[in-house]
Amino acid sequence: MSDLEIYAVVPASDLGRAREFYQDKLGLEPIEERREGLIYQGAGGTKFLLYETQFAGTAQNTAMNWATKDLDAEMSELRGRGVVFEDYDFPGFKTENGVLADDDGRAAWFKDSEGNILALSEGM
Repeated sequence: MSDLEIYAVVPASDLGRAREFYQDKLGLEPIEERREGLIYQGAGGTKFLLYETQFAGTAQNTAMNWATKDLDAEMSELRGRGVVFEDYDFPGFKTENGVLADDDGRAAWFKDSEGNILALSEGM
């Protein structure tokens, strides 16, 4: 399987609302519309499918992550578009101003319009 393409699958309870979020807040446009949903593409040919289901937003884990070389710049741009970053305080896991920093790098999490947890990471 190591020579097969990998892509994420992200649920949406309202595909129209999710499409607006990904367009207006994240600046993403689908590259293809399929019967099963919308295909988006990132750097290096990475892709994800946004599809409609009643189970969207029920996972309590990170659904998808974007790797960046400048977390602060990405967060600033997204905040300017209305994205709100989450703050967490668990044993061994505490964010400050939305950012977790440790020996592996830095990361920040936010939710999409459907309640899915998404992340940005730098150096991880």
